[in-house]
Amino acid sequence: MEAFSDGVIAIIITIMVLELRPPHVDNLAGLRPLLPVLGSYVMSFIFIGIYWSNHHHLLHATQHVDGRSLWANLHLLFWLSLIPFVTAWMGENNFSQWPVALYGAVLLLAAIAYTILVWALLAAHGNELLAEALGFDFKGKISMVIYAMAIPLAFVRPWISCLIYIAVAAMWLIPDRRIERKIT
Repeated sequence: MEAFSDGVIAIIITIMVLELRPPHVDNLAGLRPLLPVLGSYVMSFIFIGIYWSNHHHLLHATQHVDGRSLWANLHLLFWLSLIPFVTAWMGENNFSQWPVALYGAVLLLAAIAYTILVWALLAAHGNELLAEALGFDFKGKISMVIYAMAIPLAFVRPWISCLIYIAVAAMWLIPDRRIERKIT
């Protein structure tokens, strides 16, 4: 499951970078119109990296995977696979209301899918170490609440929603050592 997921995530990142088009001029001023596209790419790359890192740690502490876990993992990968689409739409439209709202919806649904994956892995027999390591997942729960609040805000001030999405990413960039501490 980990190798398959790593491959899918690598493809997602590849698709995102292939959406970047170089300017048709040979100076730095030609990059100015591409800044929204580059900004949305950087933000999405960070989110994909956060999911990849946490997924890696999650599976490292997992001893048993069942069919329910496989389907939950596919559910997560489905939502992550939509990130290149909403990233491109948001960047091409200068972070306007609908693209920013849909970007947040995809992030929310990916967070929900990750939570479902965790629940599926915890329900599988033999993953007691994972249950001990995870405990109460405050960051996961608060992230979903924050996304849910930021989505409607995109219709009022899209840039505030983007700042909120960046704040959630920043919160996750601080490493969560719960699993590493339990395994070592």
